[in-house]
Amino acid sequence: MSGAEKPPLFALPRRRPPRRPRLRGMSFNRMLPNLLTLFGLCVGFSAIRFALEQRFGGAVIAIAVAGVIDGLDGRLARLLKATSRFGAEFDSLSDFLCFGAAPALVLYLWSLSAWGAFGYLPPLMFTACMALRLARFNAAIDEIPHEADGHLPAFRFASNFFTGVPAPAGAAIALLPIYLGLEAARHGGAGLATLARAPALSAAVLVGTALLCISTLPVWNFKNFKVPPHYVIGILLGVIVAAAVLMADPWLGLSLLVVAYLAMLPFSRRSFKRLQAEAEARWRQGAERGSE
Repeated sequence: MSGAEKPPLFALPRRRPPRRPRLRGMSFNRMLPNLLTLFGLCVGFSAIRFALEQRFGGAVIAIAVAGVIDGLDGRLARLLKATSRFGAEFDSLSDFLCFGAAPALVLYLWSLSAWGAFGYLPPLMFTACMALRLARFNAAIDEIPHEADGHLPAFRFASNFFTGVPAPAGAAIALLPIYLGLEAARHGGAGLATLARAPALSAAVLVGTALLCISTLPVWNFKNFKVPPHYVIGILLGVIVAAAVLMADPWLGLSLLVVAYLAMLPFSRRSFKRLQAEAEARWRQGAERGSE
């Protein structure tokens, strides 16, 4: 090899940098919705502690925060493409504690304990009905719509409705006596305070809400709710007014929201029946044309 350097007889191997070990497991993005659900569960459980300390305002706020978190974790999971069966089951268990057990115990400590053993029955009924409502929701996830044996198919519009009042809304309705009592304490209304602390009112609200939760009443879920253009400005102004009332007088604002939600239920049912009739008519027309 003339004109070139001869290679060394004993060439040392090149030292490669050590490889970084790859960690196997679930990514943080997939864990984030479950962590949010876990945080909501802790907040909802704290409502029981606040009620035991006679801090009923803090208990209501804790359940409200848990409701906000419940509305965010599912949307976050879909946004991050982190939905899973585990997340759905965990979310239902958290909902049972935050919106089933916690409101029932808070109301028992608020007024129903004055009835002794009989005061325990409405919270028990509410908790059991909330468990049934959540179990029915989980079972509906696994149902596959079919069109066999001449049965009507599951129409697409039905996904815009809940079957029965959802768990967070049920908890908000059940806490109505506490809203009234805190509003009376703020403004010194003796008659309203007496009404709010009456065990009969708490029992009636708990039982009525429990029946709404396990009913088959179609309720708007507002996921794909479309607003006509000429109603947008009015709805935005309504939201601003509602936010202002909640900031100025939260207990009055929550009471009015509960009343407005209950007043919405008949319109929700009417909307479902109208859409159902239209969809059934179109399906029957299609079936008749296919049989010709």
